[in-house]
Amino acid sequence: MRASGSGLAYCGGRLKRGFDLTVALTALVLLAPVLLSLALLVLLSSGAPVFFVQERVGLGGCSFRLLKYRSMHRRADQGVPLTAHDDRRVTRFGRFIRASKLDELPQLFNIVKGEMSFVGPRPEVARYVDGYTALQRKVLEVRPGLTDRASIAFRNEERLLGVVPEGDRERYYLESILPKKLEMNLAYIDHASLGHDLEIIARTIAATLMPGSL
Repeated sequence: MRASGSGLAYCGGRLKRGFDLTVALTALVLLAPVLLSLALLVLLSSGAPVFFVQERVGLGGCSFRLLKYRSMHRRADQGVPLTAHDDRRVTRFGRFIRASKLDELPQLFNIVKGEMSFVGPRPEVARYVDGYTALQRKVLEVRPGLTDRASIAFRNEERLLGVVPEGDRERYYLESILPKKLEMNLAYIDHASLGHDLEIIARTIAATLMPGSL
């Protein structure tokens, strides 16, 4: 029998939620000057709105509004919800915050609200979730995360998509990338623990600050 401190029990337990809430609230306080500065820089570089808000599918298949700093030109989210490294929709400042992952910081608010966790399957848009198999839908049994092993493994995803003809990118993502991500996410759920989460967080920070270290 799996211990309550690991696997699916851990993902839905008080330890993981307590860790998420404590760290997210602390980060929001400590990073407040950085968060305000980034918001101002987005505003000065490309105008309002500062935030990009998108409906994603989370725990239990329920939709929630995921927050990011806006990295694309206004009304540029009307096309395919995938971005390649040469995407003309991305602003100059947007390229910087996407590369540094600073655009993801507003998701600290999603974590505080209980919509996300620090570690868990990255949430997808409904049009992709609708195509999940019964097995793949098990990733919806846990809160989606700010990072996961798939995020580390596919940290160069935009470059991978950049070499695929624009009209084929969504099909390539759905057939070649997303299934591998979901496989990794299902494996995470089976072995999830606080120690596992701390390892993934450390590897994410290393991959962001030292891209060639992993």
